[in-house]
Amino acid sequence: MSEHYYSKNPTAAHDVHRVEETLVGRKFTFVTDAGVFSKKGVDYGSKALIAAMELPEGASVLDVGCGYGPIGLAAASVIPQGKVTMVDINERAIELSRQNAERNGITNVEILQSDMLSEVMERKFDVVLTNPPIRAGKETVHRIFEQANEVLNPGGSLWIVIQKKQGAPTAFAKLESLYSKVSEIGKDKGYRIIKAVK
Repeated sequence: MSEHYYSKNPTAAHDVHRVEETLVGRKFTFVTDAGVFSKKGVDYGSKALIAAMELPEGASVLDVGCGYGPIGLAAASVIPQGKVTMVDINERAIELSRQNAERNGITNVEILQSDMLSEVMERKFDVVLTNPPIRAGKETVHRIFEQANEVLNPGGSLWIVIQKKQGAPTAFAKLESLYSKVSEIGKDKGYRIIKAVK
């Protein structure tokens, strides 16, 4: 099997890039590298999720599969009184997220290496955000939905972005089996933003 960004220790030769993106009305600079998701710039799905997400002030937020950090760092920047925990299995992504938090002056984040939500299952969150790792397979994506349900506070919400052609209908059905209310918040160029409330 060829290596992909869902590997714990990417072996791809380093290929460091610096990208600038405007998210939540603010300019961010991200350092990216080979072996992480969407290294040439923030992908369209993540941008669509960032534009749609609604975060209560002071919320405790979890970003699952944070990559080099765009979703979690954008979230942290709009809730300065809140806290965002960012997790990814990929060691290289975690190191980049830490560098990018520092580079963008964002301090209300905690960044942890974790296989799905394994390192945070004892915690509780108000919001979980994920651009799920589709290439890791449906079983992994659905496990993330299940684990998110376990760590959410009552009334908390899971926000996901998924392409219709990559299994949005199946994901929606799985979410409906787990959550009390599931709704499509928006669609953008084949991407679906889905919100599931516990």
